[in-house]
Amino acid sequence: SESLVVCDVAEDLVEKLRKFRFRKETNNAAIIMKIDKDKRLVVLDEELEGISPDELKDELPERQPRYPFLIYQHDDGRVSYPLCFIFSSPVGCKPEQQMMYAGSKNKLVQTAELTKVVFEIRNTEDLTEEWL
Repeated sequence: SESLVVCDVAEDLVEKLRKFRFRKETNNAAIIMKIDKDKRLVVLDEELEGISPDELKDELPERQPRYPFLIYQHDDGRVSYPLCFIFSSPVGCKPEQQMMYAGSKNKLVQTAELTKVVFEIRNTEDLTEEWL
């Protein structure tokens, strides 16, 4: 069924996500996205290389939602492909922000052509290497 699209995905971000998804490097990497509420677009917030899940949680705002995508190499050498998509919606966010992010999540998942489970976290402390 079709769902309401609150925000679309910026064109330059669509291309960046495609390249990120098919990258050849096996090191940990993340793309963090946010919503530009004035433009009603999901846009790039930050791109990070060589980042652990513990470091990623330190990059996420405590009171604002974000959409991090993570490519992660496990201790045993396995790499999480395609991306792990995490929906970070911390407790204490403004209800308007929570609605915009929740309402745009499915469009972003479709646009990025994700097949992995989408993880939703309400507390960044929940983002640990054991969890992945």
